[in-house]
Amino acid sequence: MTRERAAAERPGQTRPFTESEEKVLRSAGRSRTWPAGTVLFLQGDAPDCLALVTEGRVKITAEARSGYTSLLSLRGPGELVGEMACLDRRTRSATAVTVTPVRGTAITAARFLGLLEQDHGLALSILRSIVARLRHADALRADQGALSAGARVARVLLDLALRHGTEVGAEDHACVVPVSQADLAGAAGTSRESVVRALRELQRDGVVTTSRGRIVVHDLRGLGGRAGV
Repeated sequence: MTRERAAAERPGQTRPFTESEEKVLRSAGRSRTWPAGTVLFLQGDAPDCLALVTEGRVKITAEARSGYTSLLSLRGPGELVGEMACLDRRTRSATAVTVTPVRGTAITAARFLGLLEQDHGLALSILRSIVARLRHADALRADQGALSAGARVARVLLDLALRHGTEVGAEDHACVVPVSQADLAGAAGTSRESVVRALRELQRDGVVTTSRGRIVVHDLRGLGGRAGV
């Protein structure tokens, strides 16, 4: 898979809002920086604010009553974090944690709702961004139902690499995905042991390498083959 094709296939690089819409959102809040590992919101919290990400990545996770934690998504530049709870005014259904240093804009829920009442174009863009995420999540779940654990791990890792991977120095075609093995298990709906086995096979074939809190994908085409795409 060429760099050009990989870039073309990365839906995460297509920002959900226009430059003017992002400007409106930024003007409605306060510029902030958050170090890696900062908890922006906790599952169960009241929805008092949201954030527009300018730089960096935020991890969205949900914990079941059993204690099992699922990685729901990563959010990157141009995306909102925490807007759904602000819209329906219910407690937060997930936790948001920065996985890299993040720059962005913090917007109060009241100011956000006021913007949507005034700017119907922005409201429609936000609705479309939410629908796009739901469609994407549904497509992943539908695909995973017929796949083995190893193929599910490869499919999720490929999706994260295309949407949120960042290029590695001078190495051609390689990208870093800021997720841990536990994150990958939660996103793929499989056990940590299955993830370890799948990554061991991928490492043996030179497709990926792993380190604490991140996975480097060296061969997107090879990963796609393991994912069945």
